[in-house]
Amino acid sequence: MDSCLSKHAALPLLPSRSRRLSGDRRLLVLPAMRKVQYRSLVMVAAAGNNQCEPGSSFNAPLKPRTSQGRFLRGLLINKRHLFHYAAADELRLLAENREAALARMSLSFGSDEASLHRRIAQHKERYCKTAVQEIIYMLIVYKYSEIRVPLAPKLSRCIHNGRLEIWPKKDRELESIHSCDALELIKEHVDAVTGLRVNSRVTEKTQIQKLHLRKVYVASILCGYFLKSASLRHQLECSLPDLHGIGYLKGSVTGSSLTMRIAHVATKEHLRHYITRFDTETMQRCAKPRTEEARNLIKKQCLALFGMEESDEIIVTSYSSLKRLVLEAVAFGTFLWDTELYVDNTYKLNENAEAQENRSI
Repeated sequence: MDSCLSKHAALPLLPSRSRRLSGDRRLLVLPAMRKVQYRSLVMVAAAGNNQCEPGSSFNAPLKPRTSQGRFLRGLLINKRHLFHYAAADELRLLAENREAALARMSLSFGSDEASLHRRIAQHKERYCKTAVQEIIYMLIVYKYSEIRVPLAPKLSRCIHNGRLEIWPKKDRELESIHSCDALELIKEHVDAVTGLRVNSRVTEKTQIQKLHLRKVYVASILCGYFLKSASLRHQLECSLPDLHGIGYLKGSVTGSSLTMRIAHVATKEHLRHYITRFDTETMQRCAKPRTEEARNLIKKQCLALFGMEESDEIIVTSYSSLKRLVLEAVAFGTFLWDTELYVDNTYKLNENAEAQENRSI
């Protein structure tokens, strides 16, 4: 039972590390200052022997390009205990820098410097959007490392003589982050997209078109994102009736028994039945990323994993490797939902135009 209980809730917002100056002023430790402090942190990623190695999640296909992304990647490898403090600081600094650029643009309106400050603000917005996506990605990588699952590297490193194999399997770890109700639906999704039959052996060979595998991976990310959103809505709605009775239960019910009662109410209706009652608008709202940054990150992850070319090459693989890749993608969508919410509390993300359009229909 423990294997299907999610123990990885949304990341808590951690306090910023700062230094007190005279007059009770505080000075944030800026990225450049941190780099001096951690200059000795040299990131060395295992290159491998051109094969899909177990290794660590730091061989993730998407490599950071901004200073924020590279800095957090180095901390995650060398100073893990500082990672969340640093991530919180980086988000706050990005938010402050973006707001400062917008404020200068607004103040310069109508002046000779208006166009200059507008271009500066636009450049800052583009850079911040890239940087915050890389922070989100590193937070997702951290979540994979929590369950000791290495992200699959670029698939070109895993394909030899037209055969794809991904190790280690890590099925149990990847399934452990989901609730039991969600896990039932995920297993059905895995069977459907991999073509795994009841009498099939996971080590049995199968074939799949590389372009189709890319589509399966994207669909699995969105499946994980949807189920996380739907599961939380389900838990919230199921707990509401009992919350009305908390007033008269006070004094007669202990805290632990009240928690058990709320949990019992939440299981009255299975997630599967709850989802079938969704109207079109609710279904679309849960199924699509809420923000542009999340949508773009899905595209970047797939591009880094599968490459630029949308090939119709036929790949020989095993059901075991297919299942491993699909479960990883579902977990990516689940972690993305959590991390998107966490980041949006500090750095206001841009609403996904597609999701906004669906709500206006």
